[in-house]
Formats: sequence, C-alpha cells, structure tokens
Amino acid sequence: MGVVMEELSRFGIGPVRGDAGHAAREMMALSLMDWASVTMAGTGEPVARIMRDMAVDDGGGAQASVAGLARKLPVRAAAMVNGTTSHALDYDDTHFAHIGHPSVAVVPAALAIAEWIEAPGADMLDAALIGVEGSIRMGRWLGRSHYQTGFHQTATAGAFGATLAAGRLLALSADQMAHALGLCATRAAGLKSQFGTMGKPYHAGLAAQTGVEVARAAKAGFVSTLDGIEGAQGFGRTHAAQADISAIEGLGRTWDILTISHKFHACCHGTHAMLEALAKIDIAAPDMAEMQLWTHPRWMSVCNIPHPRTGLEVKFSYAHCAAMALSGLDTSALDSFTDAIARDSYLTALASRVHVVADDNIAETAARIEVTMQSGAVHTSEHNLNRAMPTGSRRDKLEAKSRALLGARAAELIDAVGALPDLPTLCALLRAA
Repeated sequence: MGVVMEELSRFGIGPVRGDAGHAAREMMALSLMDWASVTMAGTGEPVARIMRDMAVDDGGGAQASVAGLARKLPVRAAAMVNGTTSHALDYDDTHFAHIGHPSVAVVPAALAIAEWIEAPGADMLDAALIGVEGSIRMGRWLGRSHYQTGFHQTATAGAFGATLAAGRLLALSADQMAHALGLCATRAAGLKSQFGTMGKPYHAGLAAQTGVEVARAAKAGFVSTLDGIEGAQGFGRTHAAQADISAIEGLGRTWDILTISHKFHACCHGTHAMLEALAKIDIAAPDMAEMQLWTHPRWMSVCNIPHPRTGLEVKFSYAHCAAMALSGLDTSALDSFTDAIARDSYLTALASRVHVVADDNIAETAARIEVTMQSGAVHTSEHNLNRAMPTGSRRDKLEAKSRALLGARAAELIDAVGALPDLPTLCALLRAA
C-alpha cells in the first residue's frame, strides 16, 4: 500500500479535533448551505430533469431524497442526481489548489448515505468535511499536470473525496477504506473537454455515485488492489499525476478547506477575479475602446471560449462575461446567462474588444485588467480571490446569495443547516424544491 492510500485511509476514519478542526467544520457548514441553495435552484435545469427522469424510470427502493422529487430513490441514484443537479448552474464552491469543485462531488454522497442510515447531522457534516478535505489533497497530489492533460478534478479527485465521506459514514475499517479507495481508482473519470456542456455537471454526479458504490462494496467485503493509486499502473501514473507527496502531509492537523472559494457570480470561477477587478473601476461600455486582461495560463483552456453560442458557454467566456459586466448586466443573476445573451450583437461587438493574455506571473486566483477609453485615458485594476474574507462576511454573502436564488425558501434552508444540520428538514426542503 502506498503512502497516499495509507494516509487517506487513516484520515477517513479519524477524529476531527482542535481549533483548526472546529474552524474547518464551520466552513463546511457554510459550504453545505451554499450547496443546498444551488441544488434547489438547479432542479429546473434540463440536465437535472434528464437525470431525475432516468432515475425514476430505473426505480428501486426509497432510500434517499432527490432534489425536486417528492419520492425517495436508491442511494446511488440519489447521489448521482443530486451531484449533477448541484453542479448544473456552475454556481458552487471551488478550491484553486487543484482547480475543482469539492462540495458537489462529496456532499451528495455523504447526504445520501447519512439519510439512508439515519445518521446524525453532526456525523454527516464531519463526513462531508473529511471528504472535501480529502478531495482537495488528492487534487493537489494529482497536480496541474493531471488537470492540464485534460482531466477534470471535480470528477477524479472528487470521487476519492466522495469515497472517504461515504466510507466514514458506513464505519469502514482502515483496511476496508483502502479497498474502497483502490476500487475508486478504477472508477474515477471525467474530461475537461466536456466543459460548456451537460457533461460537466454530470461529472459531479459520477463522482458522488462512485463514492457511494465503492464504499458500500468495501463494507460488503469487496477486495481491490492496494496499488490502485500509486502503483505502476495505478491512477496516478496512468492519469498524468504530478505525485507531490507534500500534498498529503498534515492531514487532520491543517485544513485546506479553510481556503475554499465560494461563488458570487453565476459563471466559471476562473472569470471571477476579472469580474471583481472590473467592479473596482467605474466605466461605461460605450466609452471603452479596448480592454486587456492578464490571467494565468491554466485558465486559457477553461474559460476563454471566444465566441460562445449558448448561455452555458457564456459562463466560460472571459470576453463575453466582461462585456456583460461593462454593460451593467448582473453576473450574479442566473437569468443573465441565456442563449439570447450569447447572440446579442452589442455584447458580441463589445466582447471582440476584450483581449485575453496568458501570464505566468499572475496567480491562478488573480487577474489584472487595463481598460483604454475612447478618450485615451487608461484605467487599471486587479483582484485576487485568495484575499482573506472574515467568516461573518462570508456567511452574510452566502445567505444573501441563497435568498437571491430561493426567495422565501432561503430562511428555512439557512435554519435547517445552521451550525449542525437538521437532516430530516434539509432533505424535506430538497424534495420540495
């Protein structure tokens, strides 16, 4: 057994301790509230409806709640549908250490298992925390080489996080957890080529379903290879892992979840530093001659679609998002990203004056802009998403986001999550969404 599998297995069944653990649990509660908000708001999306209808057609036991569906479905189906639905709007949390969306892969697995076995809310929250932290660390171990090759960390690293969360709730032993992780290594999958399509939110559902399935299999005695992650033909070597072992160090003592980023714009997180930088300068679209944007090269293959054809593709277009912001359109509003917006001739012309430049000197969480006006005047601005945000401010912004997404239902959701979630109430709210 390699170091990564051994450390993840130990972490998966270990306690959450100390002040750092308490702060991490508090952050996980905020991410849970954010996850539930975007999931409930996403139930009407076409990809959510398709996955929900397929799961209903398949049938099965009433084990776990599905967002937007009055009846319960089997645990695996619930994890798949809820994972896909929660990422349908692409409005969920991100961690830039591995460029992935942790909660949409992990929370659906933890919630489905917890509801099925009637676990306390505190246990579910800790399982989600362990899973999210594990997925971030696994993502860091896989590294940028994995991501740049074309693998989507939400799907790959996220599946390992979902496995940890599900396995913890099922009280797997360290050996069983290792076998679950080894089995996950042959199931985890997802390609960046799906960005801008329904395939991207599907990745989150795949990861959540994988975690549920392999944890249950291991609990039943399923045996897999213990070289599944680090072996000669393991996940790392076959998936272009950077294999940075320092990414696994300190598990349970330090918490990467504390630097998670929540979205306050309804588009790809890679565009957010640019949008925040634009918000710092007061300019009107008609007065702009051109705009130069400097961003990290990693984002050029993620959110630099030059000519988006759909509202979904607009979410992955620096130029079009900039044109929207310059024109006063609300990029935090879901209904701003429509197919009509993609075809709007004024926005298209404005976007053509936005030039995106890759710069290795720019942090992955940052952006720098220079706007030249028709008058010749030049405005510059920059922003880094890693700038610390007080917990109270983050909570206020997330609660405001929930109210914007859900209206009157947000108050019930905020109460249901709280510091320790009331799972029966939370699941009832999801079913009624």
